[in-house]
Amino acid sequence: MRDVLVPLDIDMALPPPGSVLRRAAGASMGTDWSVRLMLPEGVDGAALAQALQRELDEIVAQMSHWEPDSLLSRYNRAEAGSWHALPPQFYDVAKYALQVAEDTGWAYDPAGGALVNLWGFGPTGRYDQAGFYAPAPDAIEALMAKRAASRPVLDREGRRLLQPGGAVLDFSSVAKGYGVDRLACSLERHGVRHYVAEVGGELRGAGMKPNGEPWWVEIEGVPGAGKAGEQPVLALHGLAVATSGDYRRWFHHGLTRASHTLDPRSGQPVANELASVTVVADTCMAADALSTALTVMGPDEGRAFADERAIAARFLVRGRGALIETTTAAWRSLLQ
Repeated sequence: MRDVLVPLDIDMALPPPGSVLRRAAGASMGTDWSVRLMLPEGVDGAALAQALQRELDEIVAQMSHWEPDSLLSRYNRAEAGSWHALPPQFYDVAKYALQVAEDTGWAYDPAGGALVNLWGFGPTGRYDQAGFYAPAPDAIEALMAKRAASRPVLDREGRRLLQPGGAVLDFSSVAKGYGVDRLACSLERHGVRHYVAEVGGELRGAGMKPNGEPWWVEIEGVPGAGKAGEQPVLALHGLAVATSGDYRRWFHHGLTRASHTLDPRSGQPVANELASVTVVADTCMAADALSTALTVMGPDEGRAFADERAIAARFLVRGRGALIETTTAAWRSLLQ
């Protein structure tokens, strides 16, 4: 019998009479997005779908490191000492990501783009393209020395960001989750209170289905390490969930597995045998960023950090022929 996780507080209100189950979907951030919702009477479903796509298009225009004209890309190219005014979306993400960086002792670094590029996980010179070679130790050392003096500075009162010179932002571990949150906010602005929103496998939900059931989702497992139906299921009711795993993008580096999750403290891919970390949180931005941070910190340091802050997290560690699961107290409090 598999685990079932249910939030501690549930609003049992059903969708308003006349609501119809609808689906909206599209493409953004190099992946797909979708929303299942109970559409109230009087709400234009087609116009709502267009509004949802605009929300994600704006995030791409601001935060994509693949688009050369995005605000993030322009910041990365800017001259040393320049200040950059931030629109609300960019400010929200930068503020939260830098706070997680400070809280984790920079095990999480939203300005780790140069390191990501060096290891072939950025938009150019990728690990899966011909001619790629893993970086030499002296190249990593030189980059680490440069990065130590090039951390961005956020002026919270002025809502602007300093480019100290050489800072390379990469919001790929937080922007997708933020995109899910923006979909949720847009739905609620249009009067939709019962929905589940998803971007690239990261989800947030609220309300109920017409039959009084919550939006049930299966927690992401590790491919090849277990059957569907064995993973826990979560009632996505006022909650968000995201998973970070070493199985998504990686290459063999000698005898080791070089994962796309890099430790900004060492300049190396994580090597702590963590296969995946799943975080359940109030916002998908938090679940997204924290799942990455805990992956870098590892099963022991990460679990201690999460327990101290009441973060609901599940760790799957690669053992001899099997995955070993450990969870935090906040995760276990959701179990039914």
